[in-house]
Amino acid sequence: MKRTRVLSGYLLLFISFLLLLPGQSVSASEVYRIPIHDEVEKGLHAFLQRAFEEAEEAGAKVIILDINTPGGFVDSAQDIAKLMDETPLKTIAFINLKALSAGAFLALHADEIYMVPNGSIGAAAVIDSAGNAAEEKANSAWRTAMIQAAESSGRDPLYALAMADKSIDLPKYRAPAGELLTLSAKEALEVKYSEGTFASIDEVIEHLGLTDANVTSLDETFAEKVARFVTNPVIVPILLSIASLGLIVELYSPGFGVAGTMGLIAITLFFFGHTVAGLAGYESIILFLIGIGFIVAEFFLPGAIAGIIGLGLIIGSILLAGGNVVHMGISVLIALLVAIVGMVIIVKFFGKKIKIFNKMILTDATDTASGYVSNVNRVELIGKLAKSMTPLRPSGTIMMDGERIDAVTEGGYVDAGKTVKIIKVEGSRTVVRAVQEGEELA
Repeated sequence: MKRTRVLSGYLLLFISFLLLLPGQSVSASEVYRIPIHDEVEKGLHAFLQRAFEEAEEAGAKVIILDINTPGGFVDSAQDIAKLMDETPLKTIAFINLKALSAGAFLALHADEIYMVPNGSIGAAAVIDSAGNAAEEKANSAWRTAMIQAAESSGRDPLYALAMADKSIDLPKYRAPAGELLTLSAKEALEVKYSEGTFASIDEVIEHLGLTDANVTSLDETFAEKVARFVTNPVIVPILLSIASLGLIVELYSPGFGVAGTMGLIAITLFFFGHTVAGLAGYESIILFLIGIGFIVAEFFLPGAIAGIIGLGLIIGSILLAGGNVVHMGISVLIALLVAIVGMVIIVKFFGKKIKIFNKMILTDATDTASGYVSNVNRVELIGKLAKSMTPLRPSGTIMMDGERIDAVTEGGYVDAGKTVKIIKVEGSRTVVRAVQEGEELA
């Protein structure tokens, strides 16, 4: 009952946590300053989507993107770029130090670009999760995307291509063949990849003639910050591994402890972050809870059908919650591998058994070693004499001190009324032998 109450409490916390979605507060402002800091990933896209919607509803004229990012993930950058292209508002990219890789791609989708004096833009090659150059197919698609981004804002696509392609030779800008192009603020202004160099956003606003405009600075809510962290492709497999390993350790532990708590917190953070980021809907959460129900039912039903269905539903809900099925599938495989390794270590090296089954499975053994016997073993009868009441062929009945006892001979025939000697007792089996003449008196 204690375990059930604890799980119920965590389930209510799980649902309540998922309902804490960021709200919207719309105020009338002409200029919205929106930060694009740190990595470009799915959580950032969810924040920018909310920010753009709020700016449009407030009747803003200009969105200034405060960019300072080392880059990020291609699919997330493309989603954000689509958001920038579709908004009817004027978008300004203010590079407040660096706009590298995906950051450069986003800056090129803005209507105008401004930079701080020590700002930089470029170095936009695609790399894989291991930090190596991506395959040619991905590079080709990305180079095309960079060219289109430059052309969409009326800029020379050669420099955008040089940011993504090492084969372009631009020695004048420290980018000979074999090096990626990264432009300083002065160089960007020279090649028309910047409309001006200013020390702050306030100077940009003054340059735009919006000095008297109301300026609203939007920042991420706590929920959005959590979402950006937990939806990072590096963090997702870690969370799922903690959740799976916590469940495995909990199965081999009495009661409900630290491991189970960590597992529940990890899976709650996973769904909360993906819900806030707009990647997971309530259908994936419901699917996950149904899967848990099937897993619990497996403890009380014969066979393994309910457990297999439950595991399938849980994996399906996790895949459904992610923005990229391939990345999420890899994360699930990593989590399963961690769970299997954890189970092997617990069983083989620590000799643990699953404690949760102790209340559902009878583990007591009624064997002789445990003190259980099916019949009283009357060893005190061995060596005593009795009379055969019936012929023993070889089984029959004997009488000893007024007690009738079922007996069997060693194999020979003994007539009724003969004296016999009890030579062995094995549970309910009493073995006798006919007493030879003279043996009775011995």
